[in-house]
Amino acid sequence: MLKALFLSMLTLALVKSQDTEETITYTQCTDGYEWDPVRQQCKDIDECDIVPDACKGGMKCVNHYGGYLCLPKTAQIIVNNEQPQQETPASEGVSAAANAAATSGGGAGGMAASGMAASGVMPGGGFIASAAAVAGPEVQTGRNNFVIRRNPADPQRIPANPSHRIQCATGYEQSEHNVCQDIDECTAGTHNCRADQVCINLRGSFACQCPPGYQKRGEQCVDIDECTIPPYCHQRCVNTPGSFYCQCSPGFQLAANNYTCVDINECDASNQCAQQCYNILGSFICQCNQGYELSSDRLNCEDIDECRTSSYLCQYQCVNEPGKFSCMCPQGYQVVRSRTCQDINECETTNECREDEMCWNYHGGFRCYPRNPCQDPYVLTSENRCVCPVSNAVCRELPQSIVYKYMSIRSDRSVPSDIFQIQATTIYANTINTFRIKSGNENGEFYLRQTSPVSAMLVLVKSLSGPREYIVDLEMLTVNSIGTFRTSSVLRLTIIVGPFSF
Repeated sequence: MLKALFLSMLTLALVKSQDTEETITYTQCTDGYEWDPVRQQCKDIDECDIVPDACKGGMKCVNHYGGYLCLPKTAQIIVNNEQPQQETPASEGVSAAANAAATSGGGAGGMAASGMAASGVMPGGGFIASAAAVAGPEVQTGRNNFVIRRNPADPQRIPANPSHRIQCATGYEQSEHNVCQDIDECTAGTHNCRADQVCINLRGSFACQCPPGYQKRGEQCVDIDECTIPPYCHQRCVNTPGSFYCQCSPGFQLAANNYTCVDINECDASNQCAQQCYNILGSFICQCNQGYELSSDRLNCEDIDECRTSSYLCQYQCVNEPGKFSCMCPQGYQVVRSRTCQDINECETTNECREDEMCWNYHGGFRCYPRNPCQDPYVLTSENRCVCPVSNAVCRELPQSIVYKYMSIRSDRSVPSDIFQIQATTIYANTINTFRIKSGNENGEFYLRQTSPVSAMLVLVKSLSGPREYIVDLEMLTVNSIGTFRTSSVLRLTIIVGPFSF
């Protein structure tokens, strides 16, 4: 009974004190609050912002009036404006708040209730008219969530009373529900921020800040050169008013993060090479197939004229082709080993000689000669051998025999050069043999050198150019030692000079 009487008197004293004083000023705040000299009221301390690593074990920090809560990350905070199942009288509410403050031992819920009940300060920035209007919020704590339910006796809400006036701090104004609500100076246009600044609304005030990418220097906002603060960009940084962007060097492109530069594979993306493309870091190179070379633009390929680079690629004629070359030989020759010319023996393949003619092959061609070259009074005794009969008186002044021989030499043969050997087929005792060029050497191209008593060598002393045919008569004179016997024989040598030096 005494306890109830004491509480009633305390409530009447608080109501009377509130009625007699128009403004109540507090300079000391309970735990979890601090004094705001501008607003002239206690304001909540956001421990989640100022206490480093306030919650451990993966818990999340939730600020609350006068304290903070550590809740699981999956926790939810639900505000319920429904009527509670059982209303609590105002006087009991005060006692409950006092008891909560005394018994919670610094718990966030009890601390908030205690602070509001003791100080009588509205969290919104105003003052309550009577302590009897304060009722502590119903707080329920579960395993996975935290629920705050506000009933009609919520300290932020004052019952409608036309005759009741409240005084709000600077930056707040009374609403139609007699609640001190924040004035949004940024929306109302009552701020004094410069044109290059951004207005940020705060509870009971506002702040002027520079836009992102700018910094305050004196009273002005100046651009931040992000490119001077490495390492923003991988390769190139371009500063822009209030921002920046990255660029890459040629041959690179920005990755998805707009920071890193990655190589462009030009050979896959846009192959500009005419033949072969090789990707390298930041670029590419072109190469050409064999027989081609890069042009001046380093992209296209030009044919290499191998025939111009050397005159020794082919024995006869070089023919340039796209990317390669080939060798050709003149008529009468065939290409061997891709570059060399070899004579075709037409006498073994196809020729136009008649039955009474013999085919003689020479370098680069062939000729047909009579099978019986003998002319009267000579008669054919064996192949290519003509004999003048002794019984014929005309033969006494003529060579006893004429032998027909044929040979071919290449054009421009080096000189001096031994080209043909003549030798006696019959040797007589006590005889002397002498050799001479009887005809066909009017220009002195040949020289006959006797090499033994029965043989001699025909020597080429001047270079010959073909195609040309030379008929040279080589005579061997035979006499006995006493001069009673004298005879001669002729070797008629047909020399065919080919048109080329091969």
